[in-house]
Amino acid sequence: MSTPTLAAKPRRNVEALLLLVALTIGVGAGALVSLDRGQALPPGFWVQAGTLTALAVVFHVVLRIRASYADPVILPAVVALNGIGIAVIQSLDTPTGSDAGGNQLKWTVVSVLVAAAVLWFLKDHRLLRRYTYTALAVSAVLLVLPLVPGISAGDINGANVWIRLGPLQFQPGEIVKITLGIFFAGYLSTNRDLILLAGRKIGPLRFPRFKDLGPMVAAWVVAVGVLVFQHDLGMSILFFGLFMVMIYVATSRASWLLLGLVLMAVGGYATATIFPHVRLRIDAWANAFDPNVYGRFPGGSSQIVQGLFGMADGGLVGTGLGLGRPDLVPFANSDMIIASLGEELGLVGLFALVALYLVLFTRGFRAALGTRDPFGKLLAAGLSFAMALQCFIIMGGVTRLIPLTGLTTPFLSAGGSSLLANWIIVALLLRVSDAARRPDAPDLQAQPTLTHQSN
Repeated sequence: MSTPTLAAKPRRNVEALLLLVALTIGVGAGALVSLDRGQALPPGFWVQAGTLTALAVVFHVVLRIRASYADPVILPAVVALNGIGIAVIQSLDTPTGSDAGGNQLKWTVVSVLVAAAVLWFLKDHRLLRRYTYTALAVSAVLLVLPLVPGISAGDINGANVWIRLGPLQFQPGEIVKITLGIFFAGYLSTNRDLILLAGRKIGPLRFPRFKDLGPMVAAWVVAVGVLVFQHDLGMSILFFGLFMVMIYVATSRASWLLLGLVLMAVGGYATATIFPHVRLRIDAWANAFDPNVYGRFPGGSSQIVQGLFGMADGGLVGTGLGLGRPDLVPFANSDMIIASLGEELGLVGLFALVALYLVLFTRGFRAALGTRDPFGKLLAAGLSFAMALQCFIIMGGVTRLIPLTGLTTPFLSAGGSSLLANWIIVALLLRVSDAARRPDAPDLQAQPTLTHQSN
């Protein structure tokens, strides 16, 4: 007789307890900003606390009704990160007199409600597979929008990636990482056998046929095009990296990674040689402490160096929330928010945030491993990797591990388009994880499964 297996459990009560902890962290961070400064809690704090709590409860209820078997850890991790981000952004508003914290709270409301709507109306993630080429067309349109006269916001901080919709500014590229993820997942799950079976074997590696290189070349052209026309180094790396990890998950062939690295090296060398803004960023990274590079405008290293000094001032345990001077660093609430958190929370606090991100990413990959259909595997793995790669690119740039780019840190940085896109990703990961953990989910025998192949 076979050994009976334990039935999967919804774990929504576990999620409720974790949400209580997450809200304590997120709301408590806002309280500490005022208390550390010796001030009473302002009326705005109670608005923030009530709004964040209400949003978490609404999303939790939607999960209970529409995705009861979804992962119980993803939502609490995101709520904690979002709450910390709002608190730090609001603390940076005091010296500058801006209202970025209030805008971030408004965008949080919009983002959570949109993500909840995605969960409510998208009953099965496999429905997205029908829109594989529609997603590609939408991606192309969104990438072109910042270049269209009339709605383009023009060059902002060296990049042409924004559109203007009345009083609002929006970055379409943040949504493109979702639509490209849907396209790549649909294309690779449909054409995986063709990519695997054809090609020439050279030594231990099997290389694809030249005509099968079309998707990779197209992804490379898109990445380079974003860099050339929009001057956005971070997004170009993110788009190409997204495709590379998804094709590796689909085929398990190292030859694709090797080809991708060659294309990335060629594109990187060519753009660094041809385009001055790329060359200046690399020089600012390599020679950050050179006085001539530090004071250069544009393309100087003052932002990087000031961020490093801020984190050094934070030391092991930080200065305390609201007690540092991260506002001295340019773009402290967006591109450089990791430096701001490093100053006020210290090395211990940064390690805790990185650990929280790792929990989020691993739960996304766990959903990819658990789901039975290849489209869901690729979609969850790709979107999880996109968030992980985005964190690596910006954290690596702030700590001077790699050249600094203009990407945001998911859920922490000020920016409505980034917040909206990442909350939608969370909704899709929760939908896939619900299918992966649900005991009565249909087994898709008609679809091929992703299995490891030899190189």
